[in-house]
Amino acid sequence: MNENLQIQFLGGAETVTGSKILITYQGKRILIDCGLFQGVKKLRLLNWKAFPIPPESIDAILLTHAHLDHCGYIPVLVKNGFKGEIHCTYPTVDLAEIILKDSGKIQEEEAERANLYGYTRHKPAKPLYTIKDALRSMPLFIPHNYKEWVILGGDMKFCLRNSGHILGAAMIELKVGKKKLIFSGDIGREKNLLLHHRSAIKTADLVVMESTYGDRFHPTASSKEELRAIIQATYRKKGILFIPTFAVERAQELLFLLAELKASHEIPNLPIYLDSPMGVDATRVILKNSEWHKLDEPSALALSNVGHLISDAATSRKIVADKAPKIVLAGSGMITGGRILHYLNNHIQSPRNTILLVGFQAEGTRGRSLLEGATELKFFGQYHQVGAEVQVIHSLSAHADQRELLTWLRHFESPPKQLLLNHGELHQANALRVKIEHELGWNVQIATTDKVFTL
Repeated sequence: MNENLQIQFLGGAETVTGSKILITYQGKRILIDCGLFQGVKKLRLLNWKAFPIPPESIDAILLTHAHLDHCGYIPVLVKNGFKGEIHCTYPTVDLAEIILKDSGKIQEEEAERANLYGYTRHKPAKPLYTIKDALRSMPLFIPHNYKEWVILGGDMKFCLRNSGHILGAAMIELKVGKKKLIFSGDIGREKNLLLHHRSAIKTADLVVMESTYGDRFHPTASSKEELRAIIQATYRKKGILFIPTFAVERAQELLFLLAELKASHEIPNLPIYLDSPMGVDATRVILKNSEWHKLDEPSALALSNVGHLISDAATSRKIVADKAPKIVLAGSGMITGGRILHYLNNHIQSPRNTILLVGFQAEGTRGRSLLEGATELKFFGQYHQVGAEVQVIHSLSAHADQRELLTWLRHFESPPKQLLLNHGELHQANALRVKIEHELGWNVQIATTDKVFTL
């Protein structure tokens, strides 16, 4: 291989957001993922910095999946001159359009609200990008099936492998000359409610692997049983169960569990609302792409019919104002924005109500604050006292835990020459590094921002 092959992490190193990996080889520049930084302010401010290389100099983007921390920066790159192809799976194209449009809408609304209430230092506050910017990105997307080889030019080619994380999520197998590089993206659980099992990889010269839950083990408790108990406890208080949820995959998993619980009469006959335009659209993508998940037709229909799918703002406002017991799923999953804030604005102070966290909560998000016992949350420019009960279900995570990551690595017939850990906070990556070195005896490094690795 030409010794000029270089790998540089422009995001997603020592953090779980902003995933961007730059591959440079024989004059070509390939970007693996193009994610938005989320969480603490110092990370969010990175989204506004000038990109470290001219966007027009990037030949292509290989996208692992449609979560915002992996695709959310694409409109910024396009706005600033990127004109290359964006390669991903068919479902990822559909989901990325939903997510990027929603992100543009939220950023427009946040800028408008900041200007209205004056809680901004910028006069006027402007969105990072708009819905129009998001839509301008979509013609660059090129869809592929798993295991389909695609020539990038010269002696570079890639294919996408199932990562079992969300619908259409992929690991990237990149061949450069005689060398094979694997980029795991986000690796899913061994047993997924909706998706086919993740792919096993047997050989590689370099592996870049996520470490989101590199320091912990997911509980073995039944997520359905945990959800049933929380619903019943909230019902006994005559309260409302609010579930801040990721619109893609997590919302559909919850609808699937709720459909099963309702069919078996294990929960009260409460109204169920998915109040998320993005979540509603993502549910339709699940139904459209039947070959990409393992649900049979009756299960898929039950998932889509168990609750009321709310898109329009007028209906949402009526549900927000209603104090009657119900179950509400609303974005965003880390309470960084979206309709969940309107529900919390009206109902967070009441101890009758329950807020259920069901996914990873990044550092600096409101969800993380609640997870760590915060007694007040700031949003809409004001502080709000937390009177509602906060509950957590860890077993619904879409990310593999330490044991499952090690299981995936054990499929390799021989150690890769290099294993780089990214997409994890430093203590998580370090815990996983130590475990891999102890259990497997492999050479492991932790990715750091802007450091150039050479293979």
